[in-house]
Amino acid sequence: MTYCVGMRLDKGLVFMADTRTNAGVDDIASVKKMYTWEVPGERVITLLSAGNLATTQAVIGILEEHHKHRDERRPDIYQTDTLFQTAKLIGDMVKRIIKDASDGGPEQTAGTFHATFIMGGQIKGERPRLFFIYPEGNFVEATDENPFFQIGENKYGKPILIRAYEKDMSFETAVKLLLVSFDSTLKSNLTVGMPLDLQLYEKDSLKRGFEKRFLPNDPYFLAVASGWSDALKAAFAELPDFSFDQ
Repeated sequence: MTYCVGMRLDKGLVFMADTRTNAGVDDIASVKKMYTWEVPGERVITLLSAGNLATTQAVIGILEEHHKHRDERRPDIYQTDTLFQTAKLIGDMVKRIIKDASDGGPEQTAGTFHATFIMGGQIKGERPRLFFIYPEGNFVEATDENPFFQIGENKYGKPILIRAYEKDMSFETAVKLLLVSFDSTLKSNLTVGMPLDLQLYEKDSLKRGFEKRFLPNDPYFLAVASGWSDALKAAFAELPDFSFDQ
């Protein structure tokens, strides 16, 4: 399992992903789940992945191979004119990989190769955009009503995002919010684990923004996690007690 979030702000985009991969209680490791392709001044595209590791790595590998060995008959993530076209390119690839992997087996085998993606960034001439790509190959775009996407183990970290998100928040506040969301998930599900990868994209910069990997002993992450826990306990203590006499 995993947990990844892509968030759209007035200032740009924020991405965060864990690195836990779990094939069983005795087979736990870390693997990168955030990938970025960049042509400075022309495009920046970031992809977050969740699901079957073989499927997600196949998607990343084919995207890289198509760029290294360009063919005019074959689409390339560096050559799409819009992020809509990029989402379609990745969606078609995911659908094909899952179909090829499950061909010849029972129908339910396709679920074994399930994978979802968050893709976002900006291509020169259009605004920053954010997409959720399903294993069936279809996709949806983030809107003002739905400004962030989660993939993987999303239920534990969603409540704080819904309550605290503001589209005009600063990058600093957005990072703090995401760390609270991830801390809630880490405490609730062992299949999500650190380190956590962060990447920011500033609107119209057309270059990679700030990047950081939060290790388990990161001072800021520990301060946020501890502060949030103390704040919840204090808020709970301030609520009126239930009375059986009411």
